[in-house]
Amino acid sequence: MARISLTPPRTLFFRAMEWYSKRTYGKVLDPGKAMAHNRRVLWSYLRFEQSVAKYGKLDADLKALAEMASAAAIGCSWCMDFGHWESRRRGMDPRKLRDVPLWRESDAYTALERDVMAYAEAMTANPPEVDDELAARLLGRLGEAAYVELTMMVAVENLRSRFNSAMGLTSQGFKESCDLRDAPAGKSRPTV
Repeated sequence: MARISLTPPRTLFFRAMEWYSKRTYGKVLDPGKAMAHNRRVLWSYLRFEQSVAKYGKLDADLKALAEMASAAAIGCSWCMDFGHWESRRRGMDPRKLRDVPLWRESDAYTALERDVMAYAEAMTANPPEVDDELAARLLGRLGEAAYVELTMMVAVENLRSRFNSAMGLTSQGFKESCDLRDAPAGKSRPTV
């Protein structure tokens, strides 16, 4: 249960954010509702996310796996839910998304994807536990620009997941709409 009201003052700015969110995602995102209690926080965050969305050196699937591995390590069900939906919308393999919490036991991932998720978990640990060998492997496979972007995206996901978890925000049901679309007729899929 959210620790803050998800019915912020209906300012013009909030109504504009609400319209955009409904148009883009089909519903108003709970983190936006929570942040709308402080206009400057919401405005700064939206500008920040617009800048982050323009990064382009890291493969989108690697980025998604890093973000979801970080969210899973923190335990942010909102981020896992939204990340699954967003990645499925882009066409990512549903098995890779579903197996993120159990990536070590899954055979769905390449060696590079495993390194990316290990790096995300190591960065998310408190204090961070990134070792030189893993960093060198990633740097060698990704190059400097993509490695910097990977590192920043894990840090960004830590910000998102920690904010959402601290606010008590949980799944909004995004993933379920993917499961309904992806499942064969008459069958439902297990959820993460």
